[in-house]
Amino acid sequence: MVLEYNLQFFAKDGPGGEKTEEPTAKKLEDARKEGQVAKSKEIGNAFGLLAMFILLKVYVGSLGENMVDCFSGIYNQIPDAITMYGGKIPVAALFVLLHTVILKTLLMLAPVFLIGVVVAVVCDVVQVKWKPTSKPLQPKFSKLNPISGFKRIFSANALIELLKSIAKIGIICYVVYSYMKDKIAGVFLLYDMSLNQAISLVGETAIDVGIRISAVYMVIAFLDYAYQKHKFKEDMKMTKQEVKDEYKNQEGDPQVKGKQKQRMQEASRRRMMQQLPEADVVITNPTHYAVAIKYDPDKYDAPYVIAKGEDFLAQKIKEIAREHDVEIVENKPLARMLYANVDIGGLIPPELYQSVAEVLAFVYHLKGKA
Repeated sequence: MVLEYNLQFFAKDGPGGEKTEEPTAKKLEDARKEGQVAKSKEIGNAFGLLAMFILLKVYVGSLGENMVDCFSGIYNQIPDAITMYGGKIPVAALFVLLHTVILKTLLMLAPVFLIGVVVAVVCDVVQVKWKPTSKPLQPKFSKLNPISGFKRIFSANALIELLKSIAKIGIICYVVYSYMKDKIAGVFLLYDMSLNQAISLVGETAIDVGIRISAVYMVIAFLDYAYQKHKFKEDMKMTKQEVKDEYKNQEGDPQVKGKQKQRMQEASRRRMMQQLPEADVVITNPTHYAVAIKYDPDKYDAPYVIAKGEDFLAQKIKEIAREHDVEIVENKPLARMLYANVDIGGLIPPELYQSVAEVLAFVYHLKGKA
């Protein structure tokens, strides 16, 4: 009996292997475009909550006075409206009064809401910089898949979110209890206070509790931010195969690039061999290196290299040189220096002028040239 098995079944991340490689810049940029960033929503919530309660502590006195003035003015208008309309206020007049109350209330609460929005935006920008994208708002039919939905519900991330919510509720309850246990005596005095005094005491107590809750919430938010950064880094890791595939997509298939480079080298070698018969001399090692030199004072001020090669190519250069009656001179140090320091088409450097000039003079003397 033969059993078929697939070793990839045991791999941590399925086909492609385990995600062990750090994410590339392109992977991070693509994730950014998709709206996937290392961000904690708790940071914005914590700072927004703290800013709102601090603002209320400073602004609540003025807010209370404005509220009292607003409702006093509205109630004072009711008798006048009854008198004006003969004891029966039309519905349209009631809507006008209601509209006035809502508008004034919104104007009084506007600073609180505005501070909350500004703080939330600033927290997001600080975490992920400013680069808005509409991709997260686009509908994705994959989210309608019930199997994927169950996976999200029963995933490790969902469990962590649940534990985080339980921790927040527990901490909030503890902060409220530890603060209120010393203030409980003041609650029983509310019956002996005027309405304004009672409202002031309740409001002050609620704001103080809110500030304490916000301060503790910030600790949770920073811990969550550290966790989200770690989780994002782990999620963005790539398998070795993914890195190779991305490199191929960006740079091209290495095999194709290698063939292209090989064809370019062959074309360059053919051009080099075609120019070789024009050389004045070939300086050799004698077996490992061969460098063909030409001097044309009408073209350049110094001799230049028109061909060079090593091992097999050096033998080929010498073979073509013999076929075209190009003089071959053995000079081991000079051949190595020229091969290592001068590219094809490059001029001879000044420090080698003397050595090359002596070789050319020798060749010209043999051929009867001036």
